[in-house]
Amino acid sequence: MTTIEHEVTVDAELTAAMVLQYQVEKFYYDEAALLDAHDYERWTQLFSEDTHYFMPIRRTRLRRELSKEFTEPGEMAYFDDDKGTLIARGKKFSSGQSWAEDPPSRTRHLITNVRIVADDGVELHTEANFHLYRTRLKTEVDSWVGARHDVLRRHERSFLIAKRTILLDQSILIARNLTTMF
Repeated sequence: MTTIEHEVTVDAELTAAMVLQYQVEKFYYDEAALLDAHDYERWTQLFSEDTHYFMPIRRTRLRRELSKEFTEPGEMAYFDDDKGTLIARGKKFSSGQSWAEDPPSRTRHLITNVRIVADDGVELHTEANFHLYRTRLKTEVDSWVGARHDVLRRHERSFLIAKRTILLDQSILIARNLTTMF
């Protein structure tokens, strides 16, 4: 039997990158747990006061027009919210006054392929894929898949979401409503 030994060296820069990756992933997993628990009050606390939460509409385009695939800020969008709108949305869902969420949906937010794209020391630009599964009442089942592009701002010992852009893979939503946060 042959044994192959590899010397593994871990330097401070690599260790710091691994810790940061862990912190970002933990932040996203904790955020998903808040959404699945319908804890919108605590979820909205994860956003900065100047946040922009944006989910453009995706249109099917020819390869030469792919730059026009998603609507731009200021154009029609599924979500184009600031923190005040997110708070109001969460309060409405929690109040029982949102007929489309009473009884509430059951959701599962799966977050994967988390990447830190840029880090300027104050803000991180991250990308992550998601699968959001929702079931409601006895027969309604919805599934959304896509990517989130976030700007995370360092705050105390964690982060605040300063900007979120949600890019759905679907160009047509079959769901009866869009009362789920991504």
